[in-house]
Amino acid sequence: MAAADAVLPTAGHGAMESWLQSRSDVRERRGLVRAASPIRLSAAGAMLDLASNDYLGLSRDPRVTAAAVDAVQRYGAGARASRVVNGTLPVHAELEKQLCHLTGAESALAFSSGYLANLGVLGALGGPGTLLILDAHVHASLLDAARLSRSPVAIVPHGDLGEVATALQTRTQPRAVVVVESLYSVLGDGANLTALAALCASHDAWLLVDEAHGIGVAGAGRGAVHAAGLAGAGNVLLTVTLSKALGAQGGAVLGSAALREHLLNTARPFIFDTALAPAAAAAASKAAQIIAADPTLVARLQENAATLARLCGIERSPGAVQSIPMVSADHAVRAAAGLRAAGVRVGCFRPPSVPDGVSRLRVTAQADLTPAEMEYAAGLLRTVARAHPANVSEQAGLGRNRNDI
Repeated sequence: MAAADAVLPTAGHGAMESWLQSRSDVRERRGLVRAASPIRLSAAGAMLDLASNDYLGLSRDPRVTAAAVDAVQRYGAGARASRVVNGTLPVHAELEKQLCHLTGAESALAFSSGYLANLGVLGALGGPGTLLILDAHVHASLLDAARLSRSPVAIVPHGDLGEVATALQTRTQPRAVVVVESLYSVLGDGANLTALAALCASHDAWLLVDEAHGIGVAGAGRGAVHAAGLAGAGNVLLTVTLSKALGAQGGAVLGSAALREHLLNTARPFIFDTALAPAAAAAASKAAQIIAADPTLVARLQENAATLARLCGIERSPGAVQSIPMVSADHAVRAAAGLRAAGVRVGCFRPPSVPDGVSRLRVTAQADLTPAEMEYAAGLLRTVARAHPANVSEQAGLGRNRNDI
């Protein structure tokens, strides 16, 4: 029989299709079906956005978009190559300079996403001789990075300094990295960076702080590490995303010049990836300049976050994210749909996206919300909270949390 006439087996295809359908059925039964449908701009413009991470509204700031347009016209739509080939452009160097100015770090290295920045730094620092100690609530990218790093990994209870200390004291590896977020993406609470940095210093360990939700939000926008007086500390490393308060796209690792040199030569998501698109790099660079020059923008965000929490009758979280627990994933989905129908878009977090298995509405304050808009949104949120009262015990063990993805 000629190769072109060969009949390919179909049993495996059927088995795979059956498995995919079974997983779909499980998601449907648990109320965990997601969609990635395009937002209609005409409808989105009429809605109050309490769901996106564009905390300062910089993605639409004319200064930021003008910088992106100029970069496209000057350098083209893409970087065309890896940074270590010929993809490093002046706009990348300027971005890294502005990130250092904003955060107080000695050096920075830009990646094409915040996810890849986390994969890159833990992959480059990890290995059999490095113990990675992760807070249970860190982002999925950090969990994935730890698994891919070939390192021994310890997951400690959220915010538990005692467990971090125990892991550091009992380790047998010569190196250790404690991994936390400055402001957590679901609950919105913050890490005790001062205590963690001191603990790491006393045990000759690094502290890696994911500032994804801290940059542009905490410490007059310079981040929680800067606010804690830890900028430039030798044992404190940062990762940032450029797609949240900076309103663009990409990520970066910040730390010492020696760290940057190590990453440039060993971080696989940097070496083998096409460089960050010029438009995104220029936009993020301009946003960093705006935040550094105008702290009133961040102050408005903090005021709106406090007002939103007060009007909703929930405990104020230190960042932009305010969290409203829901009784179940199904309740969360229906509550979010009802709010959307009323003109308010909020985040709907369900397992496995939530680290504790408790579904919730994730409400993010925005710097450009008016008092009238917040009053309207808060009134709807209060109504939803009364209609869907939280009962955390009912969700215990529901599905798998993101640590088990």
